[in-house]
Amino acid sequence: MGPRAQPQQMPASPAPFSPRARPLLTALASVSASMALALVGPAPSGAAVKPVELDPALKTLLASGNLRDFDGACATAVEQGDGPLLRLLQERLLGLHPAPQPLAVVFANAEVLLRCEAPDGALQVLARISPAAGAERIQWLVMQWRAAQAGLNHQVAANALRRLAAGNLAQLEALELPVSRRQDGTAVTRSALDLLAGHLESLGQRQRAAEVLLSGTQPGAVNAARLAQAVALFDGLPAVEQDRLMELALEQAATAGAWGLVGQILDQQLALGQGTPERAQRAAERRLRLSRGIDDAYAEWLLGRTALSRQAELERQLRSPRSPGGHAPQSFSDPQP
Repeated sequence: MGPRAQPQQMPASPAPFSPRARPLLTALASVSASMALALVGPAPSGAAVKPVELDPALKTLLASGNLRDFDGACATAVEQGDGPLLRLLQERLLGLHPAPQPLAVVFANAEVLLRCEAPDGALQVLARISPAAGAERIQWLVMQWRAAQAGLNHQVAANALRRLAAGNLAQLEALELPVSRRQDGTAVTRSALDLLAGHLESLGQRQRAAEVLLSGTQPGAVNAARLAQAVALFDGLPAVEQDRLMELALEQAATAGAWGLVGQILDQQLALGQGTPERAQRAAERRLRLSRGIDDAYAEWLLGRTALSRQAELERQLRSPRSPGGHAPQSFSDPQP
């Protein structure tokens, strides 16, 4: 039997969390490879791998660490891509605060599980409690949606959003939920109304997704895009209703000056009109007429931009009397030897 490869040492990464967590995280980084050997099972040769004793600092974390300690450990493990350590932390987090617990503890536990890339575990923890109607239930449903969204569990996510709507889908329009984060740490949000439609579409419920989109009431480019998307999702929508919705979408997009969106809606309308010669001709004429309007609007904008550029050039010349064409007398701009 050949010599066993020695585990590679990984660089320690201090955690920007509680002081208590720093020595624990330093030790976690150094025992990562050893943990991997302990968790993967038999070696390829069939010989059993000798169990590796866990680092004392890791033992302390697993035995008596609090949520802040685990939060820092999870962040470090995710950053280092340490799958075996993540699984160990996830398992411990599920039993760290067994039910019953105050709502704040449940939320904190679920939050750390999300950071530890365990959305299903976060859903398990959240399922231990069901707050009554009010602010706490809204917070609980939003957290449930976040966990389901992270785990691509479209059914649970859609159910959470429907419960947030409480029978009034229009009120989801103003609810902005985080879907990602920018490099500077700020959240990228989307309307819960659009998110619900997306979950339903992913579940194959296109008709219900379209109905959700049509429940929006805010006019403008956003609603114009929703109307056009709803038409695309509806199966078997009568031609008259298709035309009505598309015309409404065009009107709102044009009023908002969203010319790119107007062009997309016109193309969609033209494609829908290919079913009959009459609709195709009407859609083509509409496309041509509004395209000219778009071109006119663009030409007007371009003309205004050119005029501003020319004005800036003239002002520059006036401020530069010695340049060719400037307003300075010849005796000053071209001194004689």
